[in-house]
Amino acid sequence: MSDWIATSAAAGIDLTPWEIGFRLGLATVAGFVVAAIGYLSHGHRKSDAPMLLSTLVLLTVLIAMVTMVIGNSVARAFGLVGALSIVRFRTVVDDTRDTAFVIFAVIVGMAIGAGTYMVPVVGIPLVGIAAILLDRSRLNRQQQRHSHQLTIRLGAGRDPLTLLSEILDRYVATRTTTGTSTARQGAALDLTFAVTINPSEVEDVLPKLVAELNRIEGVQSVELVQR
Repeated sequence: MSDWIATSAAAGIDLTPWEIGFRLGLATVAGFVVAAIGYLSHGHRKSDAPMLLSTLVLLTVLIAMVTMVIGNSVARAFGLVGALSIVRFRTVVDDTRDTAFVIFAVIVGMAIGAGTYMVPVVGIPLVGIAAILLDRSRLNRQQQRHSHQLTIRLGAGRDPLTLLSEILDRYVATRTTTGTSTARQGAALDLTFAVTINPSEVEDVLPKLVAELNRIEGVQSVELVQR
């Protein structure tokens, strides 16, 4: 054991096994806290939440390990950056809040790995309170209006703005184009909108909106679903 400790010290890692174990254990606990905040703020409404939450825990521990390995060595830091640069992730993060929690886990892991324990002790509660309050505020805003996804298929050669703008402006409170794609081997165009409708008008607006859109020449199909 003494030879192993001496070798570690010679390599620039002047931490005892007990201190390494303490930091990794603390990083594990902090990772679960970060994951819990993510779950309470918005994760419990997502079907893929378990995968993200487990990633946050593991990421916190791994970043703590990397920070301990780097220590004060600039050369070792550049070497690890080069080694990790070969890793490629192809999963698309569709929620910016998930990205924020990944960064949160990285910062907490770095702080614990570097031994600056007060950063996560003070930072985790503050970030947790902010995340939960912001999520509650967002939910309150969403409840004031009903959000729907509207998909319209138009024949090729039709001008969407000319055909659709007047009707959409009449029935929906807000609309945002979220996607466009071709269909039927280029013979049609699918347009996807995120639209919001005032709650008091939903029952009247939905059937009228779909009916009027279907009566437009060139519109092949209309799909309206609640988000």
